[in-house]
Amino acid sequence: MEKMNQAFEKVKMLVGMEVDEEDQASAALQQDSNFMDDFNRNCTLSTKQRLYGFSICLAAGITCTLLSMLVFFHPIKFAITFTLGNLLSLGSTAFLIGPKRQVSMMLDPVRIYATAVYLASIVIALFCALYVHNKLLTLLAILLEFGALIWYSLSYIPFARSMVSKVMVACFDTDF
Repeated sequence: MEKMNQAFEKVKMLVGMEVDEEDQASAALQQDSNFMDDFNRNCTLSTKQRLYGFSICLAAGITCTLLSMLVFFHPIKFAITFTLGNLLSLGSTAFLIGPKRQVSMMLDPVRIYATAVYLASIVIALFCALYVHNKLLTLLAILLEFGALIWYSLSYIPFARSMVSKVMVACFDTDF
C-alpha cells in the first residue's frame, strides 16, 4: 500500500499537483524565488479545475484550427485562426503540468531546436499574414508552421523523430 501511495505522489508531482503540505511549506520558505515560482504558488488549481481548463483550452484550440479550414482560400484569415488554434492547444497543456514545467519541458535539450523552429514559424506566419499581406508567403509560412508543429509534437514521443526520419529517408531514397 505504501508503494502505491508513493507512486501516486510521483504521478501528482509529474502532473504538477500539490503533494504534501511539507513540500509547500519548504517551497514557501525558499528565498530564491523567481517570477514563475511565485506565479505557480499563487495560481494553484484543483485537479478538477486543471482538467476543466485543459479541456476548454484544448477544445477552443481545436475549434479554431478546424474553423481555419473554412477560410483556407483566404490565407491571411487562415493564418490567424490556425495560429491561434495552435497557441491555444499548446497552452492547454500548461493547465495539466503547470506553466513552469511546460516552459522547462519546451526548453529541454532534446526539444529545444524543435521548440525554437515551431515558435519562429508561428511568428513568421503571423508576420506574413498581418504585415506583409502576401498570400503565397503566408501559405508557405503556414506549411512551415504545420511541419514544425508535427516535429515539435513528435519530440514528446520517445524515438518518434528518429523513426519518422528513417521512414522518410527510406521513402525518398532514389538508390535501388
